[in-house]
Amino acid sequence: MTALAFFPIVFSLLLLGAHFFRVGAVPAVAAVVVLMVLLVIRKPWAARLVQAGLVFGLVEWLRTLIILTIERIHAGLPYQRMLIILGAVALTALISALLFQTRSLRRIYGLRVDKDTGKDTPGDDGRDTASLENEAS
Repeated sequence: MTALAFFPIVFSLLLLGAHFFRVGAVPAVAAVVVLMVLLVIRKPWAARLVQAGLVFGLVEWLRTLIILTIERIHAGLPYQRMLIILGAVALTALISALLFQTRSLRRIYGLRVDKDTGKDTPGDDGRDTASLENEAS
């Protein structure tokens, strides 16, 4: 089941990389490749970087959707199918980013969310927070 959680994440990153490659944004393609490599690093910071990259991807897809829709409307071209496709891609990016909040991915990446503050806290890897605080000092 956990492997299934990675499918939309990898798919979203592949689509984002292809989008940047198509427009010739080589540094952005390299950043997407780095994000894919980060998926194998089971650390909270790696998960949050990938999650931030997916949110950036969501913004990029929405920006692209708006620009292309306006261009097609002004040119008198059909735009509905493109709107649906890019909307689905943006939704996939959003879902991918939210998957890092699921129990299985939080466990894999050692993330624990404090129920009161909603912020990441160390732990969830079998160690108590007192031992983690001792390690930090």
